[in-house]
Amino acid sequence: MTGAPAALRVAFAGTPEFAASALGAIVEAGFCVPAVLTQPDRPAGRGMKLTASAVKQLAQTHNLPVLQPASLRDEALRTATLAACGDPPDVLVVAAYGLLLPQAVLDWPRLGCINIHASLLPRWRGAAPIHRAIEAGDAATGITLMQMDAGLDTGDMLAREALPILEEDTTASLHDRLAALGARMIVDLLGQLARGETPTPTPQPAEGVTYAAKISKAEALLDWRRPAVQLHRAIRAFTPFPVAVAHLHDTPIKLWHAQLCAESGAPGTILAVGREGVQVACGEGSLLIDELQKPGSRRLPAHEFLTGFPLTVGQTFLLP
Repeated sequence: MTGAPAALRVAFAGTPEFAASALGAIVEAGFCVPAVLTQPDRPAGRGMKLTASAVKQLAQTHNLPVLQPASLRDEALRTATLAACGDPPDVLVVAAYGLLLPQAVLDWPRLGCINIHASLLPRWRGAAPIHRAIEAGDAATGITLMQMDAGLDTGDMLAREALPILEEDTTASLHDRLAALGARMIVDLLGQLARGETPTPTPQPAEGVTYAAKISKAEALLDWRRPAVQLHRAIRAFTPFPVAVAHLHDTPIKLWHAQLCAESGAPGTILAVGREGVQVACGEGSLLIDELQKPGSRRLPAHEFLTGFPLTVGQTFLLP
């Protein structure tokens, strides 16, 4: 694409796959991207080898300048980073960057900073909106494009579009659909800005504010005393990270997928074992776990898992 889009200089700040989807769409649409900010390379994998972020890898395939400051709150580091970008961009698009932007950065672009946030603000401000929406049993979520200010996801809304949460959605599947939606929406909004159109900012309502706290591995330990419907949501919310886990004796077993069942029993007790899965009693109802993983192995369908790790009716998963 040539003409007006290329005239708009769009700097980008983001780190994971969610952000890479948006950056890819911006590049494909023909916008000039003078600089890409992303977090420093981190150790990853079994070998803990330094690995570039998804955004850095994508930027490098398009020969875009990449900057990786450890912080933007340090004045000297911030000044050096912004200077390396050259002239201030027209706009800075931010998506799951992971670093706080001080006021000096918010004021840097001519048109300010626009954030792609994976929820229908003001619900689920914060770090883990996709996980929390599934865990809470929300019927829908969406993307909000927001003019950033100094608060935590408190800026005025520039665009907002809902997306239903499907019954079998995990954080992985919902993430991918939201990433695609966010990519389309930011390209549409940048197109408006390139044409000289000014979207009308809408203040976020004061009602309905919730916060999506960062996910911790400790949350992944299932408490079988909770209703099956809540644990089913937790398993979906914690896939692919940190993955729900239950302990049988001293062995942690990861639970990747489950189905709701009506039968009840003492919480944590295995009610049935078969090719279809392992049925475990909850506080109300039960779950049929049909995809599991033992330490040092890969995730397996239940019938394969049981071949190497047999379970029997009456065994009990530990309660936290």
